[in-house]
Amino acid sequence: MAESGTITIDGAALAYTDHGGEGPVVFHAHGLSSCSADEQAAGLIDPAALRAAGLRLIAYDARGHGGSSGRAAPADYTWDNLADDLLALADVFSPRVPVHAMGVSMGTATILHALTRRPERFRSVVLGAPPTAWATRAAQVAVYGELAATVEADPAAAASMMESMPVPEIFADVQNQAPTPAPAVDPALLPAVLRGAGASDLPEPDALTGLTLPVLLLAWDTDPGHPVSTTERLAELLPGADAHVSRTAADVGTWPGRAAEFFATRG
Repeated sequence: MAESGTITIDGAALAYTDHGGEGPVVFHAHGLSSCSADEQAAGLIDPAALRAAGLRLIAYDARGHGGSSGRAAPADYTWDNLADDLLALADVFSPRVPVHAMGVSMGTATILHALTRRPERFRSVVLGAPPTAWATRAAQVAVYGELAATVEADPAAAASMMESMPVPEIFADVQNQAPTPAPAVDPALLPAVLRGAGASDLPEPDALTGLTLPVLLLAWDTDPGHPVSTTERLAELLPGADAHVSRTAADVGTWPGRAAEFFATRG
């Protein structure tokens, strides 16, 4: 049975749900302006599949997101700072045994930064929807800056902000059936969250080439904010990586099952 709670780390009360199950811990790290509940509702997390695979899922909300608290300080929301939170949670829930981790977008970036800090804390990772990085990052940074300024000028705009964002072709039919949820971030914190993301990038390529753990890369097509080119570059850099690119929303729906199978076969 799932149990929820909070753990205070560096001044923020981080909300988590322990979905139960025996065996190694799997952490789920969500995307920017999302939360674990939204990603479960979107079909990106399947606690039952992970339990059936003999794994224990801990899904948490990044600081300032969902049920977690935060402050209006952009530095708190940089990807390398969020990696500190993930590592601290790993030390709480699995202090002596390495963990698995799965992420989407910002969550993927968080995991990569954590890996470069303490690779020995991880058994294997699933990196979903890797975001813009390195040469493709500048354009996305500009988008975050514009969105932050918009919300500062009109906090009420946060509720409709996601609805105005372009929808990747792969998800167009899905959005018609179920509109994108509003940001799972307090409007008072959203500008700082966006600016923290804008000040972030993936770790330098040279920092990734020595990571030899098993990695499954999962990309979706037609999304400039999560270009397939990032996944392709990561597949080149990470010696233990396999990659899969989804061309339809239905195929994205296979990600939780792919992740459960991947983790189960790697202890």
